[in-house]
Amino acid sequence: MTRYSFKLPDLGEGTVEAELLNWHVRAGDVVRQDQIIAEVMTEKAAVELPSPVAGRVVRLTGGPGDVIPVGTPLIEFETLDERPAESVSPAARASRIKASPATRRRAHEAGLDLRSIQGSGPRGLITAADVAEATSKPAADVAEARSEPAVDVAEATSKPAGESAGPETQEIRVTGLRRVIAERMAESKRTIPHFGYVEEVDVTELESLRKHLNSRRPDSAAQLSYLPFIIVGLVRALERFPQCNAVFDAGRNVVVRHRAVHVGVATQTPEGLMVPVLRHAESMSLTEIGEQILALAQRARARRSTKAELSGSTITVSSLGKLGGVSSTPVINAPEVAIIGVNKVADTVRSIDGAIVVRKTMNLSSAFDHRCVDGYEAASMVQELRMMLEHPATLFMR
Repeated sequence: MTRYSFKLPDLGEGTVEAELLNWHVRAGDVVRQDQIIAEVMTEKAAVELPSPVAGRVVRLTGGPGDVIPVGTPLIEFETLDERPAESVSPAARASRIKASPATRRRAHEAGLDLRSIQGSGPRGLITAADVAEATSKPAADVAEARSEPAVDVAEATSKPAGESAGPETQEIRVTGLRRVIAERMAESKRTIPHFGYVEEVDVTELESLRKHLNSRRPDSAAQLSYLPFIIVGLVRALERFPQCNAVFDAGRNVVVRHRAVHVGVATQTPEGLMVPVLRHAESMSLTEIGEQILALAQRARARRSTKAELSGSTITVSSLGKLGGVSSTPVINAPEVAIIGVNKVADTVRSIDGAIVVRKTMNLSSAFDHRCVDGYEAASMVQELRMMLEHPATLFMR
């Protein structure tokens, strides 16, 4: 047996460091070649690292949350007389088996080789249910938390009244995507003078059109939400206000306006907020936009977004759907100069031509980089978008 030191590899596109998210092995574990040993994050992309050799883990470097430079020794093995697979990149080896980190952990705990399991998910993705079936145990039976010891019921119920059943505080280290989000949001608020603008939109006619179009869609097709209509309107509005479809290069003190509209769609995932990018929205139909938004969101939530899908946006739209509230204060996705926040739709009593009527209304809560976009320009752009949403036929007129 010989010692082999595995160093953090270059994960592509000029990566110089990565944050260690978690270990999948411990010192003393015997691992197979290609078995996932750790998960790291570079920018917004999480990458699983497979073992380049078969052997016994001798030593690990660092813990979750540590930022490790490329080329730093990460883990030391006592090899089992097999050559390390140097010729194959970590990302290519990881892609041989499609499974989430949680599923890989369950399989590892159950002593299963993922290569022996047929995935039932999209494109052969191995799911928790596949692992459960292979072990003839419910997925929930896997010891979900090694850190959660069994509790004696009698002991738990015998505590005197008023005595705390556990610690009153819990410390959670900010790591991974949550750390990236925190850093970027803080930087955005610290460096960008936000100009906020909220406008009410009467979407009664838009709702009627949306329902009509959805009634004509095949049963197998996903229903159109308000978001595709808003993006179509935004594309049209940006034709008149190109200064809002731009990024600000603070280092060169240059505003770069874009002809193409690459819309970042803020998406909530189990790991935190991600912003996959709908590219060339200006060349898409309403239906294509709806389908692409759904596909991007599904890949983001399944942690299958590529780095290219998470970069290059020129303006962002953020919507919390039914949780949208009356108004919000969206934070600009730097280096962009504008973000459009979509609030919930509600029935509102209005007086129109002397008659009291109930209309469906929605607020747009937007923010602009005041270094690049004047308040008048920002308000005018939102008003242009409001006009088209209130008269939805204009969305499709040239």
